[in-house]
Amino acid sequence: MTNGHDVLGDLAVVLCVAAVTTVVFQRLRQPVVLGYVLAGILAGPQMPISLVSDTASIHTLSELGVTLLMFSLGLEFSVRKLLRVGLRAAVTVAVEVGTMLWLGFNAGRLLGWSVKESLLAGGLVAISSTMIVARELGEHPVESRLKSLVLGVLVFEDLAAIVLLTLFTAMGHGLDPTTDRVLDTLGRMGLFLGVVVVLGMLLVPRLVRALLALKRAETLLVAAVGLCFLMALVARELGYSVALGAFLAGSLVAESGGGQRVEKLVEPLRDLFGAVFFVSVGMLVEPGTAMENLGAVALLAAVVVGGKLVGVTLGSFLTGHGVATSLQAGLTLGQIGEFSFIIATLGQSAGMAGRQLFPVAVTVSVLTTFLTPWLIRAARPFAAAVDRRLPRPVQTFVTLYGSWLDRLGATSTTRTTAVRRLLGLLAADVALVITVVVGTSVLLTRLLAQLAGAAGVPQVVAQVVILASALLLSLPAFWGLVTVSRRLAEHLSRTALPSGERSVDMALAPRRVLVLSLQLVILVVAGIPVLAVTQPFLPPFGGAPVLVVPVVALAVLWWRSTRSLEGHVKAGAMAILDALGQAATVSALAPDLSKVEELLPGCGTMVSVRLGAGAPGVGQTLGTLNVRGLTGATVVAIQRGHGGMTPTAQDVLREGDVLALIGTDEAVAAAQHLLADPA
Repeated sequence: MTNGHDVLGDLAVVLCVAAVTTVVFQRLRQPVVLGYVLAGILAGPQMPISLVSDTASIHTLSELGVTLLMFSLGLEFSVRKLLRVGLRAAVTVAVEVGTMLWLGFNAGRLLGWSVKESLLAGGLVAISSTMIVARELGEHPVESRLKSLVLGVLVFEDLAAIVLLTLFTAMGHGLDPTTDRVLDTLGRMGLFLGVVVVLGMLLVPRLVRALLALKRAETLLVAAVGLCFLMALVARELGYSVALGAFLAGSLVAESGGGQRVEKLVEPLRDLFGAVFFVSVGMLVEPGTAMENLGAVALLAAVVVGGKLVGVTLGSFLTGHGVATSLQAGLTLGQIGEFSFIIATLGQSAGMAGRQLFPVAVTVSVLTTFLTPWLIRAARPFAAAVDRRLPRPVQTFVTLYGSWLDRLGATSTTRTTAVRRLLGLLAADVALVITVVVGTSVLLTRLLAQLAGAAGVPQVVAQVVILASALLLSLPAFWGLVTVSRRLAEHLSRTALPSGERSVDMALAPRRVLVLSLQLVILVVAGIPVLAVTQPFLPPFGGAPVLVVPVVALAVLWWRSTRSLEGHVKAGAMAILDALGQAATVSALAPDLSKVEELLPGCGTMVSVRLGAGAPGVGQTLGTLNVRGLTGATVVAIQRGHGGMTPTAQDVLREGDVLALIGTDEAVAAAQHLLADPA
């Protein structure tokens, strides 16, 4: 049994080795996180001479790093902010986690792993590392909207991780992870979050404000950290992760208005135990086993980086975050970490996986951690390059899509009886598809025996009959998914872009694009989780064509409709130029474009900005500024003197130019700051 002196000695060794390796890595201009991991490898039990006598105590201390880090993240992400981005982040995570589960399972099958091992592979590649991402975002600051998106995704990933852990635990104990068990888990989780948020909003901000009034840093620090660990303990005792409890504690403290002050006090503790966490990860690396399974490591690492890029980007873009922000989020989240270790440990301890799973998971985590800083650095130029190369109609759609979703979110009619009824029908079709696929797979052997044995039907014929019958049973559900998604998309589109009282429907072109876009969103958001759930009962990659065919057909129609949208926006640009020309003869101020916005629904928020002396945009081309890539807004018209023009990327901006911007409220505000606000 180890004593306090052993723990103190181990901690001293860990921190000293970490200090040396991080100094070296800073000199080499390499990520500090990698220095911590290397320190763990050097001090760990895999070396000929182990410098640490009790690695379990170091792993225990590393949990403090995760807890304090999540608390610090919560301090920057208040409950109100979380609720504001909640739906979009939840949809993004549904697409991303579903994609990763599907890819991870198929990767496991390609490696020759069993069904249970492949399920665990899907789980361990699905959840990004909060610890690593937060650390890198601290070293490589990003725009606030990207940070909010990434943090929102991480929080909902943690909720998804709890569900996955519950299902894997049930499988490890030989239990059937039924729908009732999943719904029960989700219900208890929702109750826990609701109680914590309601009671916390009533008590915690008032308590923190009272502590702030004392003006004693020591008291504030002790109370804040105490609250952090109390919430983490409550979450753990109820079967949830300590990270979730700590994050909620930080969010509640942020509601007091003193989040920044508390964050500065907690920062040294967070950095110290964060270093211990990464050292503990390095201690888990088994170089010999990892080399034996190098092919599995390479394949799963590629699945993590590539799958996260596709899943996060797709989910983020579908929820209106724009191409550049979505791509940056996808690259930022391209790693796995602490939750993957938990999944792998659970699989091995329950006898669901062989001894190779854990070292493979740790090695993939280390490899993707190594890549993360470079991915984050490359994210912005990569996203800008992709955005610039998009076809013009797609660029126009990207600019306006977010504003349509903002208008849809601002209306109360999205919660009407009609919407709830259509969502219920959609859920019923999804449940029917899953039931038919899973039921057919489970009962296939028994049905074959009855047809081939009792009825004397040849086995090949019996199998064809059973599969054809299953297909016929599922066709109404598949057709229902397509038709109900269309009806729901049309209803939501008319809510966001009503036709108005004019004889000519000015919103027709943008509404047509929005209908197809929302139908694609609904099919993807419903279809990808269905693929993830049913894939274990199908041949490798077997269910993908069923989703791909309708999505591709809708994408072709969507591409054609974007050309009509481009014409709509060009007509809007001419109207804006006319308004700018009339205003130039009356006033030197930037004109109000609200009347033009009323005449051209679907063109988003329209704002004009005049470039004064010293404006950062003066003397630069629109291509160099990359306004759309950096902000999401688009310059559709320029008034120069008494003349106007539609802009190109080569146009050089001059002092006195009046620029017309379209996009979401947030995008045009960011563009105004980029173009006109003096540094």
